[in-house]
Amino acid sequence: MSNIVAIVGRPNVGKSTFFNRLIQRREAIVDATSGVTRDRHYGKSDWNGKEFSLIDTGGYVKGSDDIFEAEIDKQVELAIDEADAIIFMVDVESGVTGMDEDVATLLRKVKKPVFLVVNKVDNAKRAEDAVEFYSLGLGDYFTIASINGSGTGDLLDALVEALPEKENVEEAELPRFAVVGRPNAGKSSFINALIGEDRYIVTDIAGTTRDSIDTKYNRFGFEFNLVDTAGIRRKAKVKDDLEFYSVMRSVRAIEHCDVCLIVMDATRGFDGQVQNIFWLAQRNRKGIVILVNKWDLVEDKGNNSIKEYERLIRKEIEPFTDVPIVFISVLNKQRIFKAIETAVEVYKNRTKKIKTSVLNDVLLPIIEHNPPPAYKGKFVKIKYIMQLPTPQPQFAFFCNLPQYVREPYKRFLENKLREHFNFNGVPISVYMRKK
Repeated sequence: MSNIVAIVGRPNVGKSTFFNRLIQRREAIVDATSGVTRDRHYGKSDWNGKEFSLIDTGGYVKGSDDIFEAEIDKQVELAIDEADAIIFMVDVESGVTGMDEDVATLLRKVKKPVFLVVNKVDNAKRAEDAVEFYSLGLGDYFTIASINGSGTGDLLDALVEALPEKENVEEAELPRFAVVGRPNAGKSSFINALIGEDRYIVTDIAGTTRDSIDTKYNRFGFEFNLVDTAGIRRKAKVKDDLEFYSVMRSVRAIEHCDVCLIVMDATRGFDGQVQNIFWLAQRNRKGIVILVNKWDLVEDKGNNSIKEYERLIRKEIEPFTDVPIVFISVLNKQRIFKAIETAVEVYKNRTKKIKTSVLNDVLLPIIEHNPPPAYKGKFVKIKYIMQLPTPQPQFAFFCNLPQYVREPYKRFLENKLREHFNFNGVPISVYMRKK
């Protein structure tokens, strides 16, 4: 599982520009997802072979009367608390401000790596001006120009060097199912209903992160670790209904699991918060089951209401629509064990290995009848297929001109894989390789 790095600072110092600069660097950022409120983004990063999740927070304004700014301040404090390392960004043009000093005061109390980054340093004169930031009491600093990327390489080299080593979770062990979703969707009730009054628990084990607890579940022939993001410890400075807290927990839990059980509130719909968590799971290549809770509270349910509700969800998750959707009522304990059965099936799909001979026997005739479209007068010939030895389904198609295979045809190949082999609930990666 990767570390979490938070970018903090006052407004208008260039945090988002720095973040956006990084996500354009193919060697640095694998993916990024916009947050559910303004000025917050999440990214999956890899620098020098070391992965980390990057979080761009809103601007910190201590003592503001603005409700939204006060909410951002809570998010910044939470990000500092949850992150493994912090990038504190300041602006050489404006110099040291009172708000910079407020953030520095907050960060001097933190017992984790803090990187002071002076932005907008694009000439020698500004490099000299940056010396005044020593007054913040955070030691040495890095000078960058986020507008053109100058200096970011040295910063990232130092950052990944300082990140703590994470425990290897890809060991032979029980499957991990993470229960994630927005606040008050019924995550805690779902977990309690699964555990039952007699509490069929072998042991409670502290997770490899500060914010998750693995509960070993052994009941009705199922055995797995349940990664509980609902019952973690509360932070004194964070309100229970803070949306950002839910996403922070989900980031860690998703990275630490095999299958995500996304619990959503049927009365609220598949809103932006739930979509954000869904795409975090998809981009991390995890198995996914969508649980529509509180279906009993939905009024005016007609004969086709479930199908229509499911259709609307699938429209929002296109093109990855091969995902199981289970309608449950935790309060009435309806279909909660169906949810677990489905999660187990998705886990089996995610760990499925298909013989190379079977892959080629099934798919090569299909490809022969539906070859890749010619591109620039060149014809692509796919000769051989194999599944890669990775934790999730990834397939390599060996051909003469891999660079000429376009995305629509890759989706065609993925659809054929799903059609002939059950990968319900699991993202698939298709790669074209030179034969």
